[in-house]
Amino acid sequence: MNKEIDLSVSNYGTTRNLDYSMALLPWGATEPHNLHLPYLTDAILSHDIAVDAAQKALDRYGIRSMVMPPVALGSQNPGQRELKFCVHSRYETQKAVLTDIATSLYHQGIRCLLIVNGHGGNGFKNMIRDLAVEMPDMLIASSEWFKVCPAKEYFDNPGDHADELETSVMMHYHPELVNLSDAGDGHFRTFRPETLRRGVAWIPRNWAKVSDDTGIGSPAAATAEKGARFADAVTDSYAELIRDLTEGNLYES
Repeated sequence: MNKEIDLSVSNYGTTRNLDYSMALLPWGATEPHNLHLPYLTDAILSHDIAVDAAQKALDRYGIRSMVMPPVALGSQNPGQRELKFCVHSRYETQKAVLTDIATSLYHQGIRCLLIVNGHGGNGFKNMIRDLAVEMPDMLIASSEWFKVCPAKEYFDNPGDHADELETSVMMHYHPELVNLSDAGDGHFRTFRPETLRRGVAWIPRNWAKVSDDTGIGSPAAATAEKGARFADAVTDSYAELIRDLTEGNLYES
């Protein structure tokens, strides 16, 4: 537990005398994750990945960043909103929250913010473009932690929701929150038209028609060891990214 870099456990007595180069904002959702992972999986894992990355950036490069409390407001597909206690957050809601956080940090002198996103349904690009108009000297970057490293190099059968990847990383960070024996098989159905399978167009998947247990991909082969290897590789990359963003040399001469 490092109060220098994790606002969830920090206090003003710790932060007021320290200088921060940037902030990391974990962002997830509130939704079912098969039958064996917490509703807040996306927020929990984004936060843990961000904290480890911030610690590595401090240890390796001497760059101090603050990890903000995770946001659990996610955009949901049809068929998810009907599931018990699944919360759908509109684009306008997410943008308002991001704007309030970014402008607060801006007024405090922070000029660099990295969103560590853990929910595939979230999209921040247009929000960031709008904020760049209002705060042109603030750099806001967005990344999906689960896509930073190629999943097939670390897992036997990765899917994309409550699968081997997410389950393994949760087993690494919080084994007490994983009940793998309760998990469904994560079987899922794809689109019938070949045009949609090829990506000629995008439509949101109807979760009720895609999955019976809300999972996309089997978690059966998940292990804490796999999760540790993947999380270590991801946070290595994030530490490098923190260094690159704070150095400010973003374009070739």
